[in-house]
Amino acid sequence: MPLPSVPRSSCVLLLALGALLISACTLGAGRPRAYATESFDSTTTHTRSFAATEAQTCEAARRALLSQGYFVSRPGEDQVAGRKQFQPAGDVHLEMEVRVVCARDERGGQGSLAFATAVQDRYELKKASSSASVGVGAIGSVSLPFSAGNDAMVKVASQTVTDEEFYARFFVLVDEYLYVPPAASTAPVPQALPGQRAPGVPVEPAGPLAAPAAAPAAPPAAPAVIEDAPVPPSPTRG
Repeated sequence: MPLPSVPRSSCVLLLALGALLISACTLGAGRPRAYATESFDSTTTHTRSFAATEAQTCEAARRALLSQGYFVSRPGEDQVAGRKQFQPAGDVHLEMEVRVVCARDERGGQGSLAFATAVQDRYELKKASSSASVGVGAIGSVSLPFSAGNDAMVKVASQTVTDEEFYARFFVLVDEYLYVPPAASTAPVPQALPGQRAPGVPVEPAGPLAAPAAAPAAPPAAPAVIEDAPVPPSPTRG
């Protein structure tokens, strides 16, 4: 049985569709994926540990952002965010937002962890084109484009900063502003024994100093006893 003939136009259409599919697959395979770098391995780019509480670490992060000209909009005990504007060119505007979240370090004991993320938004000056409708008899309305001159800054990109040196400098500055109050001493206070004073306790005078008492007078000397010398015999006394 002879096969039914296929119109030539249908064959051309099928070949065109096949070429489009092949080109689409080729472009999709060559385009880099944005999430290809997300390996979720162990890294210290966005986090640091500090020997302080969550509130103390976030307060140090707030002062570090303020010292660099960032406008802190959402301060808190466990998170803080700051925003700063840049103008690298006349028609380009950049905004940098740094967010820090503080959490207790369960593995390190009494310390805390600071997680920092910076997002950069890029704006460019764009001209907005407008059109006007002009009525023409027997034809209808015709739209004609014209320049209205209303330029605006349009957001064209937003990207998370992944530069390790950027976060390293930030965490060093946070450590400089970190203040941990000294812990109170828990050493036992030495107790004094009966009749003695405790070590380190000054002796308070009981009253004004009195003049030293005079030494007692010596007792009078006993009279000397004179012994009678023996009397030699006299010739008249026999």
